[in-house]
Amino acid sequence: MNASSPALRDAPFLRACRREPVPYTPVWFMRQAGRSLPEYRQVREGVSMLDACMRPDLITEITLQPVRRYGVDAAIFFSDIVLPLKAVGVDLDIKPGVGPVVPEPFRGWIDLDRLPALEPDAVPYITEAVRLLVAELGPVPLIGFGGAPFTLASYLIEGGPSRHHEHTKALMYGAPDLFATLLDRLADITAAFLRVQVEAGASAVQLFDSWVGALPAADYAKYVLPASRKVLESIADLGVPRIHFGVGTGELLRLMGEAGADVVGVDWRVPLDEAARRIGPGKAVQGNLDPAIVFAPWEVVAEKTREVLAAGRAAEGHIFNLGHGVLPDTDPEVLARIVDLVHAESAR
Repeated sequence: MNASSPALRDAPFLRACRREPVPYTPVWFMRQAGRSLPEYRQVREGVSMLDACMRPDLITEITLQPVRRYGVDAAIFFSDIVLPLKAVGVDLDIKPGVGPVVPEPFRGWIDLDRLPALEPDAVPYITEAVRLLVAELGPVPLIGFGGAPFTLASYLIEGGPSRHHEHTKALMYGAPDLFATLLDRLADITAAFLRVQVEAGASAVQLFDSWVGALPAADYAKYVLPASRKVLESIADLGVPRIHFGVGTGELLRLMGEAGADVVGVDWRVPLDEAARRIGPGKAVQGNLDPAIVFAPWEVVAEKTREVLAAGRAAEGHIFNLGHGVLPDTDPEVLARIVDLVHAESAR
């Protein structure tokens, strides 16, 4: 189905992104396609994460799995934020239980030579997978996926996941020109990666900034905002909703809104009514049930879900989601019940 078709344009998820009236609050889950699903574990058996992200057949199947199981209102493209870095030639791997690992971390100007521009023909499997998905999804929108420059830089500089981001901050404060140039180049790579997905048929995009909550607002504004804004502005001409999400970003919500997204994702630490106030007018919000709540008794899950829905009414548009990704041991049946509850409660 073409992204401009009436059925797709009127999808509740896209209407909520545009802050238009919806028949019910749309819902999808970050990391809805992943380890919590037995069917995912089955198709991934014996296949590395990076290989799975480069096989159109697997990308398609894994992306579709939660749509079939949960009846969510949007699909999120199955990929990893470091995939475009791999595509431009960066030596990295995604190690099970660890995450992205870069054997030779980026620490100096010469390392920028390892980051050429991302050309569309470097990721033909992305274009093929998106086209396959759009054909299968019909009226269900597909969300494209990309990593924000700060989080990508953190992986490159630290050499992998980090609790304190000490090398990243040391470079940011100690070599600000190098840091700005690195983020600017990563912004170009991410924008190109998102553009490939939208031009192939994705109906929206989400920019993930997993680690940016490690910064205070003043440093975010000075060192990070320009690169995130560049990504979002670079794809503005495509006319699709742009979602911007980070973890631990309660103090950054206003600035993240200023980066240019149409929807600001909120983690579970800030109630959505307060988040909407901080973000300001003209934006929809997405979130924000605590992913750990799903392990509580159903009565608690239902109560917390209703609280999120109630708080979300303060926003001009609301897409229900978790405050971060689905945890690996989550019971899929609980997520299915949440989808049903959100749809039923918000349609009243």
